[in-house]
Amino acid sequence: MSISQTRIKAQIIDIDSRVPLAFCKVEYLNKTITADWEGKFNMEITAFDKPLVIAYKGYQTKNVYISRDEELVIIKMTIDLNTYKKVEIYTDNRVNKIVKKVTENKKKNQPEKALKSFQYKNYENLLITANPDSISSKIDTIYKKRLFSKTKIKLDSANYKFKELITKHHLYQTEKINLIQYNKTGYKETVLASRMAGFKNPLYEYLGLKLVSYSVYENPFEILETPLQNPISNYGRQLYNFYLVDSLEIQNRKTYKIFFQPKKLQSSRLRGLFYIDAQTFAIAKAYYRIYGIVNINADYTFEYRKEENLWFPKKRKFTVLKGNNADDIKILGNTIKFNSSLETNPNTNATDQIYLTIESIPFDIELNKEIDFENNGIKIEIDEKGLDKPENYWTKFSKDTLDYRRLNTYKSIDSLSFSKKIERKIFLGKKILNGYYPIKLVDLDLRSLVKYNNFEGFRLGIGGVTNTELSEKYKIAAYGAYGIKDKEFKFGITPSYLIDKKSETWISASYTDDLNEISQINFATDSRRFKIYDPRPINISTFYSNKTTSVFIESNYFAKSDTYFALSKSRIDPKFDYTFINQGISYTKYNITTAQLAFQWNPFSSYMQTPKERIEIEKRHPKFSIQFTQTLPNVLENDFNFTKIDFKTFYEIPFISGHKSSALLQTGIAFGDVPLTHLYSLQPNNLNRDAILQRITFAGKNSFETMYFNEFFSNKYVSLQLKHTFNKIRLGYRINPEFSIVTRMAWGEINKENTHIGLEFNYLEKGFFESGVECNKIFKGFGLTAFFRYGPYQLSNIEDNLSLKISYYIDLGF
Repeated sequence: MSISQTRIKAQIIDIDSRVPLAFCKVEYLNKTITADWEGKFNMEITAFDKPLVIAYKGYQTKNVYISRDEELVIIKMTIDLNTYKKVEIYTDNRVNKIVKKVTENKKKNQPEKALKSFQYKNYENLLITANPDSISSKIDTIYKKRLFSKTKIKLDSANYKFKELITKHHLYQTEKINLIQYNKTGYKETVLASRMAGFKNPLYEYLGLKLVSYSVYENPFEILETPLQNPISNYGRQLYNFYLVDSLEIQNRKTYKIFFQPKKLQSSRLRGLFYIDAQTFAIAKAYYRIYGIVNINADYTFEYRKEENLWFPKKRKFTVLKGNNADDIKILGNTIKFNSSLETNPNTNATDQIYLTIESIPFDIELNKEIDFENNGIKIEIDEKGLDKPENYWTKFSKDTLDYRRLNTYKSIDSLSFSKKIERKIFLGKKILNGYYPIKLVDLDLRSLVKYNNFEGFRLGIGGVTNTELSEKYKIAAYGAYGIKDKEFKFGITPSYLIDKKSETWISASYTDDLNEISQINFATDSRRFKIYDPRPINISTFYSNKTTSVFIESNYFAKSDTYFALSKSRIDPKFDYTFINQGISYTKYNITTAQLAFQWNPFSSYMQTPKERIEIEKRHPKFSIQFTQTLPNVLENDFNFTKIDFKTFYEIPFISGHKSSALLQTGIAFGDVPLTHLYSLQPNNLNRDAILQRITFAGKNSFETMYFNEFFSNKYVSLQLKHTFNKIRLGYRINPEFSIVTRMAWGEINKENTHIGLEFNYLEKGFFESGVECNKIFKGFGLTAFFRYGPYQLSNIEDNLSLKISYYIDLGF
């Protein structure tokens, strides 16, 4: 036996998932110790010929020999397939009762339930940084072989330069002071001051990010804006195992130290520690961990307040570190690279040591005092005066956490931002996402430049809208376009006036002379997001000419909603063979005068009011849209009398695994004398051609890919679309497809079918069904989709029920 010794630091992990295994038994020289809740332990090794024996329920026992020069040891455990599926680590009665009482006493211990009101100020600091000591300053030598010459030697100083940089300042930082207020009507956050390195004005979207739940009692509990089942929720004991580790005092109060982990050990759910007050069963401390693509740590510290018999938040710290992944992680427009292993590797790139941390420290706490604030659906409001605070204002808040690197970061990043015009690029990116490119006083409308469809052929145009550089009160939007195939000019002009800045209420007048797709289902409150192209209209050949004069109002006056009201007169001229018979009169052209009222309501979303606009910062589902359209008899030569009611709701569920599921329910009904141009068609996207290869075109978004154009029309309908999207699959260099499974179905009816002459079509009363697979983003945004039509309207020729399409998704990087 050797008389030398080595002190090791070790961690025990699952060999496949890389998840640490908590409280493993480690036996060495007839002594047994237990690893901590992150699978870590340290030990003096004196006999190098004797193994460490590692044991854990559900895993194969492992013998590990330590060599003399080892200091950091990663021990990888393998599942015992004979026992793993049978293993359930049951909690004992004592810890089970404690956790049950925590759940039962939430109303007494959660500040939002126990207090009538509270408010506090909060200092929050975000850093993207690295520890200089973790980075090697060695300059590596790289050898490159050549075919007909000697080996080329190149010195790689990237790690050395990175260590020099990170020693002087952090990579990025931002700070804010916010006022958190709560009463029985809800929450309100006011940003009193904010500054971001490199930005004259902060990124408002960042100020609205909720990376982790403020309260440990919330259910669902949120990590990186993804909802998770809280271990202390009513269902927590069905999903997690709990272990009583120890008892100790915090602020002279006895607490139970309880570890929890998912019952499925390889699950990506939360793991962590609770410190539970032995008298009130409140949480006095909490530590959460998630191991996966990134490793996430969320630590909560509380302070006991004797007068209220309550533990109130004292500090929150949130950290994102490298995890088990091979892709880059992008945060705030910066690319942070993590390697694909938990182990320390001397050859690892220095940037693998980067981490993100957020600290949040409450102060000026007031409990159970009368607090009033305007609760109008705005969760966060930004005080414009707080965007330009001097340096001495920040010093008094950050003095406890200030270091010399923080002082240098603002200067360095401001210089970098100016030289690379980062702020300008982000401003430009946000404009492009909304479909515009700013040119001095005008924002060019990118969607009006080039389009294509079967009727117009290539449609060339130009359009734009004046921006705030010209006026914040007025704007004028206009466009013009010319169809190469139909040889017709189209145009539109819309002047607008801002009535109320806070509610973003605009009143507008408009005149357009353009084409519309037959029976198109549009919601006036739908947001406009930029697409380089819209693939579905390429295949459309059935349009009508629409000369429309309108006056309309758009507003965000009502909480969590967008409102639209319009009065309009349209002159309709179908560009296909069609006659509408109404009360014995034949119409090939007609006038329609309508009043339209539309609402978009997002009751579960959260909004932020900035000095310039209202922003939806937490896009939560479901969302609802409803729209009423009524013709006005005997007004401005209106020919028909009908009413339309349209409704849709969208629900999306994101999972911590990266998967997501969604459902789109849409319905509409039209009463009265409705011409075919204003009935319902369910976004068909299949060409009426014999061979499959002749029908290959581009797939649309939420289109019925096996439904032929002009095949079905309805005066009332309901449709449901279900979709589940999986994580990207890495198949090779830059080939990372994203698979989705989709099912679509629809039912519809039509009355007065004999009044529509010229265009033959079918009805949907039996129900239309299609299902398929989308393989998107295979290479450079291109992908493939395949759908199959079945059910009552399945066609006799099997090949005619199959649809193969090309999909295309572009990532603009913003």
